Amino acid sequence: MKRLLHKELLRLLVYVLLGSAFGSYWEQAALGAALILGLLLAQHIWQLQRLAQWLLQPETEPPQAHRLWGEVFDGIYRYQRRQTADQQQLARLLERIQNSSQALRDGVVMIDQQGDLEWWNRAAEQLLGLSESSDRGQPITYLLRHPQFVDYYESQNYLEPLVLPSHLDETRFLEYQLTLFGENDRLLLVRDCSKIKRLERMRQDFIANVSHELRTPLTVLSGYLETLSDYVHDLPAQWQRALVLMTQQTARMEHLVADLLTLSRLETSDFKAEVEPIHVAAVLEAIRVDAIALSEHQHDIILDVDAHLYLRGAAQELRSAFSNLVFNAVKYTPQGSCIRVQWYHDQDGAYLAVSDNGPGIDNQHLGALTQRFYRMDSSRSSQTGGTGLGLAIVKHVLLRHQGHLHISSVVGQGSCFTCHFPLSQTLLGHRA
Repeated sequence: MKRLLHKELLRLLVYVLLGSAFGSYWEQAALGAALILGLLLAQHIWQLQRLAQWLLQPETEPPQAHRLWGEVFDGIYRYQRRQTADQQQLARLLERIQNSSQALRDGVVMIDQQGDLEWWNRAAEQLLGLSESSDRGQPITYLLRHPQFVDYYESQNYLEPLVLPSHLDETRFLEYQLTLFGENDRLLLVRDCSKIKRLERMRQDFIANVSHELRTPLTVLSGYLETLSDYVHDLPAQWQRALVLMTQQTARMEHLVADLLTLSRLETSDFKAEVEPIHVAAVLEAIRVDAIALSEHQHDIILDVDAHLYLRGAAQELRSAFSNLVFNAVKYTPQGSCIRVQWYHDQDGAYLAVSDNGPGIDNQHLGALTQRFYRMDSSRSSQTGGTGLGLAIVKHVLLRHQGHLHISSVVGQGSCFTCHFPLSQTLLGHRA
């Protein structure tokens, strides 16, 4: 193109010189040059007119031209063909994406920057009861008005999905997962999780019912064993050992049933935060007294707490979680170990940290410690009477109080279990 432009400029210069030479014959060199320039300008205007007419009908063949204008027409024609091919390819790709989205069993909803419904697939239409004629362009919060969904939508914290009863059928449960993309656009994925919820409910009911039914026979066994223990010295040696083992295992079973019932209650009941704040320092002092008794004064248990830092929540649940952490430190550290319990805050929230200088935990176990019945060493759990549910209870209690558990440990140096609560759950400087 540059080469053609240089040639065109050279051609213009030659024509102007010829026009000047021709005009000088009548002593009108400037007039001759102007005449030539006018003719060339008229030619370019004519070509521009042809270009404008062609652009009105781009599907036709380009006009025939030579030199620079020929290159212009051909270049525009090639660009148009590339654009048409790209548009067709994008259209085919968009159609495939839409068809694949329509084939999904999960609902897909596109929400624009203003929070209005932009597009959805057939599954979303069925799950949410959407109508093309009336719902397109409507706010998503107008359709899904549940307060929890509105809070979830406005929070922009979409790390975890939200499960709610369907607004069309309360016996069905839907899982909502929002994702941000573009400039504050959102993609909503909707899944029917009714079957999973029913199975989970069946599991919870089974555990709760079995645990409840086990209580009565265990109480009877425990009573008879307690009676027999009064006459243990009258029994042969082998029966004395058997009686001690039965008493220990019955007590362990009672603890297991109690933990199962606690965990079942935490999973099934709705949490309602207590209005009255909890004096955590007093709760930890009471736990320390119980821990010293459990340790039989064989551990050094140190409290380092902020007496003016209060926590909103359910006192019984929090006491259960905190005592589990402290009692575990007593059970799983050797005699003479130092256990430190800290209660403090910073700009990110409040913390309950239970640390020890015990044997520590290998990193491979840290991620699974809060799972039900997870044990690093089954023999050690049998010796300590652990149920394998303590940390699962801690995890659920913290979730109900908007908190989370962080575990760090170094083998041979000790472990630290830290409960983190947001500042919204705390009160500083409160006086009971």
